[in-house]
Amino acid sequence: MSIAYLDPGNIESDLQSGAKAGFKLLWVLLGATIIGLLLQRLAARLGVVTGMHLAEVCNRQYPTVPRIILWLMVELAIIGSDMQEVIGCAIALNLLSVGRIPLWAGVLITITDTFVFLFLDKYGLRKLEAFFGFLITVMAISFGYEYVLVKPDQGELLKGMFVPYCEGCGPLQLEQAVGIVGAVIMPHNIYLHSALVKSRDVDRKNKKEVKEANKYFFIESAVALFVSFLINVFVVAVFAQAFYNKTNMEVVSFLCHPLSKPPECKYMFSNPPVCVQGVVLGCFFGPAALYIWAIGILAAGQSSTMTGTYSGQFVMEGFLNLRWSRFARVLLTRSIAITPTLLVAIFQDVQHLTGMNDFLNVLQSMQLPFALIPILTFTSLTSIMNDFANGLVWKISGSIVILVVCAINMYFVVVYVTSLNSVLLYVLSALLSVAYLCFVGYLAWHCLVALGVSCLDFGSRVSNRPSNVWQEFFIK
Repeated sequence: MSIAYLDPGNIESDLQSGAKAGFKLLWVLLGATIIGLLLQRLAARLGVVTGMHLAEVCNRQYPTVPRIILWLMVELAIIGSDMQEVIGCAIALNLLSVGRIPLWAGVLITITDTFVFLFLDKYGLRKLEAFFGFLITVMAISFGYEYVLVKPDQGELLKGMFVPYCEGCGPLQLEQAVGIVGAVIMPHNIYLHSALVKSRDVDRKNKKEVKEANKYFFIESAVALFVSFLINVFVVAVFAQAFYNKTNMEVVSFLCHPLSKPPECKYMFSNPPVCVQGVVLGCFFGPAALYIWAIGILAAGQSSTMTGTYSGQFVMEGFLNLRWSRFARVLLTRSIAITPTLLVAIFQDVQHLTGMNDFLNVLQSMQLPFALIPILTFTSLTSIMNDFANGLVWKISGSIVILVVCAINMYFVVVYVTSLNSVLLYVLSALLSVAYLCFVGYLAWHCLVALGVSCLDFGSRVSNRPSNVWQEFFIK
């Protein structure tokens, strides 16, 4: 579950945050991680109490057409996450080989991820969890090394983390703050966590045991997200110290001057405009920093592909009652993800890949309501959760959190679309927005009924009244 907070999309958002705003947006990262923890708590409770994950509950509660649309939206988020993994691995391989492995070749090499994953998967869940732990350790050591090497200002770091203020910030920093929230809270991760808790044996007839399981899953989630938060802080701090308040010209002429830097820097910057942040670390702090940075990115990408595969399998099984082998599932997702990424890698450069990563963060932001609204809806229903349904405090706080997150991400989308400067794209975006908002409104209507707004309960399949179907399920 913690891997979704450490994928290449998050790392990209972290380094951009450090470069554009220094330490001033660390409090946004902290707040987004806390919100993520609260949402993971809801996802875990749903899985523990009902014995079903979010996609399965959606399948039983929503009519056919909304259910199919919801499935397609979640699949888009998973494919977008997989594309970010491909981009991250391709750039990491390019850096590790000092440019000898071109970006398009790195994209193709990521196909082998599928076989690594399938090889590990057959040895059972515990072995896979151990491998995830190893990858997180690699990231912690890699980015932690960069943190120690760069020696960021600890006073400024703590101030940026605990003082919710951004002095001298403008639209650029505001957009980056929104991007942090969009990158941290991943829609498919909510579906994933509600399914992962089913791997533990819990006697759901025993109320005390269910309550105990909820408590320990929350503690486990808190520890996992604390580790992922530290790693994200390492990345932000490194790039804040190395890049903030430095112009592109200063970076290119001083940090990456070919006459005074190592051979790796000289090779990578024979054409200065392609200067990328990971290589600048190598120019500024020595070749070891470059290679260790690339290893960390590679670990993030490798772990992300497995997370996306598990999410995709649970989502497909839950929404469609369609059981595919993991091999088929990985090949489908990776094939869709590789095609556009490969085209950009062949015909463009690393900066266009980074631009694609920004677009994918926007895409993930747009999918957030399709995870957040259902999870609040179903954990608030006593007909599903019985005594473990959300209380008044959780209903209010959950509603506020979802409204804030969705509003922030809609702002992010609007800023991105308006920067495209194309009338045709504006018109297309407007048409899609109408359909999008209608569907979000439909989900919100069901959610309000579940929260107890009885005056809206006309024809909704979601209700707090006991359901014979659910009674039969719990009896079984």
